[in-house]
Amino acid sequence: MKVIDIINSKRQFPSLEFVPPLKGTDIRKLYANIERLMEFKPPFINVTCHTDEVKYFENPDGSIARKTITKRPGTVAIAAAIMKRFDVEVVPHIICAGMNKWQIENELLDLNFLEINNVMALRGEAPGGMKRFEAARDGYKYASQLVEQIENLNRGKYLDEGLTDPVPTNFCVGVGGYPGKHCEAPNIETDIRNLKKKVDAGADFVITQMFFDNDSYFNYVSLCRKEGITVPIIPGLKPLSSVRQLAMIPKSFSIDIPETLACEMRECSTDTAAYECGIEWCIAQSKELLAKGVPAIHYYTMGRADNIRSVISKTF
Repeated sequence: MKVIDIINSKRQFPSLEFVPPLKGTDIRKLYANIERLMEFKPPFINVTCHTDEVKYFENPDGSIARKTITKRPGTVAIAAAIMKRFDVEVVPHIICAGMNKWQIENELLDLNFLEINNVMALRGEAPGGMKRFEAARDGYKYASQLVEQIENLNRGKYLDEGLTDPVPTNFCVGVGGYPGKHCEAPNIETDIRNLKKKVDAGADFVITQMFFDNDSYFNYVSLCRKEGITVPIIPGLKPLSSVRQLAMIPKSFSIDIPETLACEMRECSTDTAAYECGIEWCIAQSKELLAKGVPAIHYYTMGRADNIRSVISKTF
């Protein structure tokens, strides 16, 4: 079932996001975390995609060698494994970073053959070790270009124009939104115009980056509607789990943390107290969002289930 149909046909619901296991680890840990949340009947689970890391080494002769390291392989395989094991739709992330348009098409066709019909189309971040994003050769600089390629496939337009009677795909496309603006956008207005390009290219729904102040989400939705963006905008939430994240999350995701939340976290005398503080804040956020009529709430698990379980159990 397509995500947009789920949004239009269901009552308010929680959805989830998981990262693929690290290379060399056991997928059963991922299964166990998902299992702990399936009682809440999430209709879909997102599976993230990660760019490779680029590292440089000095050879014995003094020359410099570049090495690409893949730490989380297999987004398509992981998505298929989750869908096979659980009664849930999966939404794998497809990214521009590190991929040319032919690789992207092949990945999309793999998903199509697996009857996975929902994807998140994202630009992705610069590979680890690189300072700024650069499109791969024959790749894309913007997520709107990726959405356009997916919509071309949905119309039966493949990169190989010599195909005879190519079969159209049937993808539902989600894209990312940023209530605090994307870190590379000069202002929120420019960022929303870029979102409009993704929607005009064919995106069916938006899932926002995590935020900790609901007013930023409500303001963001209002600005999007004024820009003519009419597709559903699902808020994305994550409970803080440690005081250390007060510094780590703003640096990693370019997100503001409200002073009230920061003070409450700093006043916690133990790690357990900070963990519970993050849960309670997320519960309050969730309840207000649901009361204001959001269609769903998307929870970023970061590979953990216990705090998300506590949040969902008290809000849905």
